[in-house]
Amino acid sequence: MAKEYKLFTIGYEGRDIDEFIDRLNRFRVSRLIDVREIPLSRKKGFSKSRLSERLANEGIDYVHVKELGSPGKIRNKLKQDWNYEYFFKKFSEYLDTNKELIDRAYDFLSEKTNCLMCFERLPEKCHRTVVAQRIKIRDGNGLIIQHI
Repeated sequence: MAKEYKLFTIGYEGRDIDEFIDRLNRFRVSRLIDVREIPLSRKKGFSKSRLSERLANEGIDYVHVKELGSPGKIRNKLKQDWNYEYFFKKFSEYLDTNKELIDRAYDFLSEKTNCLMCFERLPEKCHRTVVAQRIKIRDGNGLIIQHI
């Protein structure tokens, strides 16, 4: 029987860094997987270097997987037309041509309590949900996904 894994996802939109960290701690997250293509933020504390430092102080590992970010071309089109159906279709096609990325993310699950992170608060409007679903399929659908 395969080991059961839980994968959390989180968006930092509308949260300050302290609330964000508290939420990770509440769910005992020990590794944050940043799936933003460009890990910069105008929100204080959420750019890669500051965030990784703060997480390290909390005992949480930080991993940035740039390639699991939504490619700029797809993301920029969404900002123009807000067509989420097209966005998710194109992002899924992108993942179809980069299957090794899901394997790489899946490998993280064998240790630690992992959480995928991006900006959008609502998981249904964020590509991290597609990434999480692909990891679940890779697992054989035993993976439990929880958006926090």
